[in-house]
Amino acid sequence: MKQFDFGENWKNFSKKAMSEKNKEQARIDFSELTENINLTDKTFLDIGFGQGLSLLIATENLVIPVGCDINPKCSSVLNYNRNFFKNIENVNIPIITGSILEDETIKEIKNNYNKFDVVHSWGVLHHTGKMWKAVKISSSLVDKKGYLIIAIYNKHWTSKIWKSVKKIYNFVPKFFKKIMLFTYIPLLFIRTIISGIKNFRQIRGMDFYYDAIDWLGGYPYEFASKQEIIDFLKNDFELIKYIPTWGFSGCNQFVFKRKNSR
Repeated sequence: MKQFDFGENWKNFSKKAMSEKNKEQARIDFSELTENINLTDKTFLDIGFGQGLSLLIATENLVIPVGCDINPKCSSVLNYNRNFFKNIENVNIPIITGSILEDETIKEIKNNYNKFDVVHSWGVLHHTGKMWKAVKISSSLVDKKGYLIIAIYNKHWTSKIWKSVKKIYNFVPKFFKKIMLFTYIPLLFIRTIISGIKNFRQIRGMDFYYDAIDWLGGYPYEFASKQEIIDFLKNDFELIKYIPTWGFSGCNQFVFKRKNSR
């Protein structure tokens, strides 16, 4: 299955658009998502850490960090973005390169770290090609007193349309990719304005242009309703925080706590 090169897009974002403002916005959003979780000295696994902002911000919060990403480019992007986090420049962040669906990756995680107090995977598991399996594996890595933090694309009537658009984007030549991108950007801008000026900012420190590329290129692409996610995890987890998407087919954010852990 052809897969979008997220690592290349993150590299371009970091070198051309990353700023202190992006970092501060990412810090605000991460704090909102984890506001009721004491992260100090907690083991923290970031599955699909991408540009590394969440992993770096978690490290600022004194977690014991581990990053995992299928794309080897993301390690260099993480190291580049560490330049914006001078306060943790000497903190070791172990990185595992591999898919969360692969037995070797899971074995490496479990052999070295067993389970985690917090497993974080924002906007990643729906790009694996086997979303439900990825959610199951990720949840299995949460310790008995732990939390699962995930963001999954919301199921909407437009979701199947977007799946076709994304698939086409990944198979057409570079020239047609540009045409699709510059056709989509005005639509994204209009949607953002309609949703409210307060939502015009880019969540998690993203940049408007590279976010548009990320959205168009994000394939494989799966989605689920809020209730489908809750039902899938209900035997072992309870939902303690939910932040709905503002863009219909954007990411719903979930914070789950493993049951019987109080």
